[in-house]
Amino acid sequence: MAVAAGVLYRVTAIGSVWAVPSAGIRATVQLAAIAGVLAAALRHLWSSVLVLAVMFAVASVTAARRCRAGRGSLWLSLSLALGLLAVLPVLLGSGVVPMTGVAVVPIVAIVLGNTMTGVSVAARLALDALALRIGEVEAALSLGLRERDARMEVIGGSAATALLPTLDSTRTVGLVTLPGAFVGVLLSTGSATQAGAVQILVLIALLLAQTCGVAVAVELIARGVITRPRHRHGA
Repeated sequence: MAVAAGVLYRVTAIGSVWAVPSAGIRATVQLAAIAGVLAAALRHLWSSVLVLAVMFAVASVTAARRCRAGRGSLWLSLSLALGLLAVLPVLLGSGVVPMTGVAVVPIVAIVLGNTMTGVSVAARLALDALALRIGEVEAALSLGLRERDARMEVIGGSAATALLPTLDSTRTVGLVTLPGAFVGVLLSTGSATQAGAVQILVLIALLLAQTCGVAVAVELIARGVITRPRHRHGA
């Protein structure tokens, strides 16, 4: 399949013939390494927390790089942290997710990964919007709006756009797609009812975590905490 995708890349001039095969090889190596680490780490709660700390650090750096900000991009780690804090106390405190490494790590990883994607997309779209529509920001300032409000007039739609994929996935779950958590429970001999309950839990947690993370990211950009060089002295 990787070779077939590579051939299609070449024939249709989408990109390098090695794009898909190299991605597949990289994924194989990474999953082999993480499988070995997790096999040992999930035996103890403290080592599971350490694994999650590493994941959080990687997610923060990845989000910062993807948004292509010139300054303050690492503040996106605050967005990720608040996204997790919005759901983890409820999941863990209620006992829905047991306080064991084998339960905590997968759930937190799913929430963190999706929140990272939403935050980085929202931040990049917002910064792109500021670059393209700086004149509108200046016009709003000339009308007496505060800097934060002037920027928000331009970038407010970025949040909704970034949240749309997860929202659509939730709306079409079971009709168009069978997500990973659902399939995973079924493959581990769980019942369809258990699989559905786990998947709903994950989807709602994702929506809340992403909403919090994206809202914070857009607010940081509106307040000038995260910028690109050309906007440092702008609106």
